[in-house]
Amino acid sequence: QLQLAESGGDLVQPGGSLRLSCAASGFTLENYAFGWFRQAPGKEREEVSCINSSGGRTEYADSVKGRFTISKDNVKNTVYLQMNSLKPEDTAVYYCAASPTGLCRDRAFYDYWGQGTQVTVSS
Repeated sequence: QLQLAESGGDLVQPGGSLRLSCAASGFTLENYAFGWFRQAPGKEREEVSCINSSGGRTEYADSVKGRFTISKDNVKNTVYLQMNSLKPEDTAVYYCAASPTGLCRDRAFYDYWGQGTQVTVSS
């Protein structure tokens, strides 16, 4: 059974950092692309970052470029999102998703989703 479980969300002050984790069960990470998405109240879900199956290509939304870093550990079967210099507008539920295409593509290609973890940036 293929499952994704996010963790690491928290309440943090502006300028702070968090590292989100996505534990992948039943997956061979080398065969999937993984994306991090977020959804704020009243807004559409948006893609924040993606890493392809080989790990050799990463992509970031303009709003997080230079502040967020996606990575994965194939041994631990975990995908990470390091978030630095957090801003109130980063507040959202963050979701991890897996795409069997192995490529960073649009949301329609992500077949597997986690339940999400809440990130709140507030003073």
